[in-house]
Amino acid sequence: MEFRKITAIIRLDRAEQVEHKLKAICVPGMSCTHVKGYGEYANFYSSDWKVEHARLEIFTKAGQVKEIVDVILKEAGTGTSGDGIIAVLPVEHLYHIRFGTDATENEN
Repeated sequence: MEFRKITAIIRLDRAEQVEHKLKAICVPGMSCTHVKGYGEYANFYSSDWKVEHARLEIFTKAGQVKEIVDVILKEAGTGTSGDGIIAVLPVEHLYHIRFGTDATENEN
């Protein structure tokens, strides 16, 4: 079974709305952390230029990636600089610690 890791860095004020929509489409799990950094958008009023954002990390089956990405794009986007980014990466192995099994080898 193929898995993907979706990492999205989005505006903090959009994180809760995105999380609610991801639950609504039955995303089984995600992690959300607060991060600081700069890229396309920088806070020039801060001495280190950093901006606070939320980072969402989701491990999912390859077939659900488009639906998840579409939700994040729709709910997190404001159309202005600093909306964030989404990266989708292949997952070679995904282990469940409790069971000691590799979920990428299960077909169920």
